[in-house]
Amino acid sequence: MKDLKVIFMGTPDFAVPVLQKLIENTNVLLVVTQPDKSVGRKQLLTPSPIKKLAVENNIPVFQPNRIKEEYEKILNTKADIIITCAYGQIIPKKILDYPSLGCINVHASLLPKYRGGAPIHWCLLNGEEKTGITIMYMAEKMDAGDIISQVEYKITDTDNVGTLHEKLSIMGAELLIKTLPSIINKTNARTKQEEEKVTYAYNIKREDERLTFHASGKQIINHIRGLNPWPLANFLLDDVECKIIEAKFVFGNVKKEPGTIVEVTKNTLGIACQNGIIYLEKVKPFGKKEMLIKDYLNGLNKSELMNKKVGE
Repeated sequence: MKDLKVIFMGTPDFAVPVLQKLIENTNVLLVVTQPDKSVGRKQLLTPSPIKKLAVENNIPVFQPNRIKEEYEKILNTKADIIITCAYGQIIPKKILDYPSLGCINVHASLLPKYRGGAPIHWCLLNGEEKTGITIMYMAEKMDAGDIISQVEYKITDTDNVGTLHEKLSIMGAELLIKTLPSIINKTNARTKQEEEKVTYAYNIKREDERLTFHASGKQIINHIRGLNPWPLANFLLDDVECKIIEAKFVFGNVKKEPGTIVEVTKNTLGIACQNGIIYLEKVKPFGKKEMLIKDYLNGLNKSELMNKKVGE
């Protein structure tokens, strides 16, 4: 496949293994990624992970602010195929129609479920038992193109967004390289998505981060896993936000309203939920670094915490 001329479009860490595999196996002519962003307190202009990898490999980089208006450089590149992975902008029809082998996307879900920008978060938030990778033809409508190939991954109880992100990014790169030969010789499968089974995974909003303890213990743990390590689930204690990194659930009949602190010891903070107690294990208080719950409790008056309601 070394003679396959590729334009790659992607931006975050998730896309890095995909581009790396393409560099090793094909001829990447151009990398298209989002413009550099100001990061941190000093607002330093920082390139995307994909740009960094492209520069390291002496591959030309194109960073349009609006791909719908700035695409001539792509059309002037004599590529056979365009491959995208978490690029971050809607690709216009003129680009989709350009390469002879089409525009292919690597998506982190088992389409038609979880179209959109946050499929890893939402599969965990919703308590799915499996997820996976889909290689698909791109269409004008978001993540609606025909499916070429898929691979499943069984979600474990210890998975969170971070672990799934890492596993699926590698699986995506491997499945793409495995699928490309059939695309090149035009023997690949092409299955239309079943529209009645479509679900969406829109980008996480600020309000999605707030926990409600009126849910079941399983739902709360899924919420915490589904936002860890970013952006993290949170609750309010005395109107001050505290983010939860890790917690465990103990089933039981608790005669307190959900959201009530029902257990406080030197090393323990338990909050009532719909069907038991959520024990916080690791948190990130507002303006502070992450810490074990025992260290968090060191700075609080434990006797005043009992029976206090946390904000949702």
